[in-house]
Amino acid sequence: MRLRPATRLQAAPPVVVVLVLYALSRLVSSAWLGGLFSLATSQGWAFASHRADPSFASFSGSWDASFYRTIAQQGYPTELPLDDDGHVLPNPWAFLPVFPGLVRGVAAVLGVDLAGNAFFAIGLVVAVVAGGGATVLLHRIVLETSGPQSALWAAALFCFGPLSFVLQVAYAESLMLLLVFGALLAALRHRYLVTASLGVVAAFTRPGVLALALALAVTGVVRLRREGRGFRRRERASLVVAGLLISAAGLAWPVIADHVTGRPGAYLDTELSWWVGFVGRQHFAPLTPWFVMAGTWLGVAGVVLVGVLLGVVAWWFTRRSTRSLGVEVVSYSGGYLLYLVAVFLPQQSLPRLLLPVAPLLGHPGIVAVPRLRWLLLGAGIALQPVAVVLLWFVGYP
Repeated sequence: MRLRPATRLQAAPPVVVVLVLYALSRLVSSAWLGGLFSLATSQGWAFASHRADPSFASFSGSWDASFYRTIAQQGYPTELPLDDDGHVLPNPWAFLPVFPGLVRGVAAVLGVDLAGNAFFAIGLVVAVVAGGGATVLLHRIVLETSGPQSALWAAALFCFGPLSFVLQVAYAESLMLLLVFGALLAALRHRYLVTASLGVVAAFTRPGVLALALALAVTGVVRLRREGRGFRRRERASLVVAGLLISAAGLAWPVIADHVTGRPGAYLDTELSWWVGFVGRQHFAPLTPWFVMAGTWLGVAGVVLVGVLLGVVAWWFTRRSTRSLGVEVVSYSGGYLLYLVAVFLPQQSLPRLLLPVAPLLGHPGIVAVPRLRWLLLGAGIALQPVAVVLLWFVGYP
């Protein structure tokens, strides 16, 4: 008896099901991106990220991809660009080298010159492949912490989410997620040296890897309390080494930027140059950016709102249903959110920067409510074109 396609898919290995879901999600995102590009071109819409050669490949690689392309072609500047008042202007030092280096390596293997739109096209392929791997690893993480139903829904909500089109543009997000989810899965399996190797590479792909080091520290304390002598010395040592290596790698880029440019604070000044359009010139202080942004635009009410929001999130992390996701997932996700609050100025790119906490999509509060699951899935698909318009036509991504 011949099985129907849906029945065959249900009988297929989980990795096949996840990859089919991912492939379908790429078709949806491609339709939204392609349709909006065609509409904008025919109607003469202005692109927020200007392109001298406005093709679909360059459209897919708006904003950050321009800097990654510059890094792949020219490397990093030894002198920072300055305005007339001596303030640092936006420049490639805000972007880490692994993704553009990988694209350059692929281009070299293929014998392709990165001039023109070749970088955007190759970057798109690299991102799509890495995104598929990241989705598979996310499914595996949630499978091991919350079960098969939660894992499948977490993967679906991840690859059909409002910002999932970023998984197929020339950005470092897909590669970062692949590395971080791989490192987190290795930590779940107590393979801490694998976590270290992936985490060190991730540290030079996108910021935020210090959350992994924090997760390892919390995991070590919890395991020591729960297992005592059952927590073997070799595992303790590998966990400590992994945490130290990831911490060192996560703190290394500002030091490298200072050394190469000969300017103390080169990386921090570069990052702050992106704040000017939102909050003016600011001196950085940890844990203040969200309050500065809210206070600038909403006054005292905004500051209070941020305080309430952070309190609600902290309370949510203490709930038993959240803690059921496991110490590694909860401590990593909480650490990453703490990183965003500590150093990031919240603006349009915030939803994209929340992608690394996708393991929280396996939360029982989501999976246990069928209407909520389907609502989130439908909202993700419907909001993708809204996100594309806001980020690709209106302002910063």
